[in-house]
Amino acid sequence: MFLGHYGLAFAAKRAAPRTSLGALTFAAQFCDELWPILLLLGVEHVRIVPGLMAASPLDFTYYPFSHSLLMAIIWGSVVGGICYLLSRYKRGAWVLAILVVSHWFLDLVMHRPDLPLWPGANSPKFGWGLWNSVAGTYLIELAIYGIGIAFYLRATRALDKIGSWGLWTYIIVLAVIYVASNGSPPPSESALAWTSLGLWLLVPWTWWVDKHRTTVNPVE
Repeated sequence: MFLGHYGLAFAAKRAAPRTSLGALTFAAQFCDELWPILLLLGVEHVRIVPGLMAASPLDFTYYPFSHSLLMAIIWGSVVGGICYLLSRYKRGAWVLAILVVSHWFLDLVMHRPDLPLWPGANSPKFGWGLWNSVAGTYLIELAIYGIGIAFYLRATRALDKIGSWGLWTYIIVLAVIYVASNGSPPPSESALAWTSLGLWLLVPWTWWVDKHRTTVNPVE
């Protein structure tokens, strides 16, 4: 899943209004932000297999440290704990931790059975395989993305043009990236990893946009 993670980050602003959208985005996509680093280090592995699934050619052969449920819980605890130590904002810490863990459950819907519960060869693997349906993939991704944006727009308002146009540019660019990623398979595993590192650039962008917006009737 791609857009769905960002949709959940948008929606989470309502639950943790004092937490920056940049931090929420970082947490929602933490597993995928960590993954290309581990790929480049040779710790985790993926194969590109055109035609493997209708909406994805990626065969995730080994990625237990970024995408197992146990590690998602551990990473979520770390991210949430650091947030609490820095801000003393308990609600924000919990929301960030939940967002990190949510990544596994959203991916569960899309992936074939390749998501492990814990690191280790004996871990069972799960996945419902919605990537076998292009129409189903787009429906779920766009629905979660759209609902999340709607929540964010209801929870915040723009303070200036950056808060308005910056946000809509970001929303459109994400959608374009998603559509483009469903084209030809990546030329190599290393190219895929280097391209995926671009996800980190979206974190400061969302932080910048969120700084130019204010919360409306925040729920604390």
